[in-house]
Amino acid sequence: MHLISSRFKTTIYITEHTKKRLIERSMDEALLFDLIETGDIKFKDSHHAWIAKHYSNRQDNLLCAAIVIEKTLIVKTVMHHFSFKE
Repeated sequence: MHLISSRFKTTIYITEHTKKRLIERSMDEALLFDLIETGDIKFKDSHHAWIAKHYSNRQDNLLCAAIVIEKTLIVKTVMHHFSFKE
């Protein structure tokens, strides 16, 4: 699947590591896309961020995508049972 983010106005690249984690966490690319487009974002710096969202039909919330924004948006991994640490 070729994903383009309207939110970030760039192509989304999903690493092989992320693809494995999607399977382990019972997520698909459609859910990942929704997470990226509509989740809450917290930037670590100008290129690194976490995007997290609660899904009421899941028991393992918050879901999170760790991303790097360069020429494309790179999804480094996906997590569950996530929390934004202050």
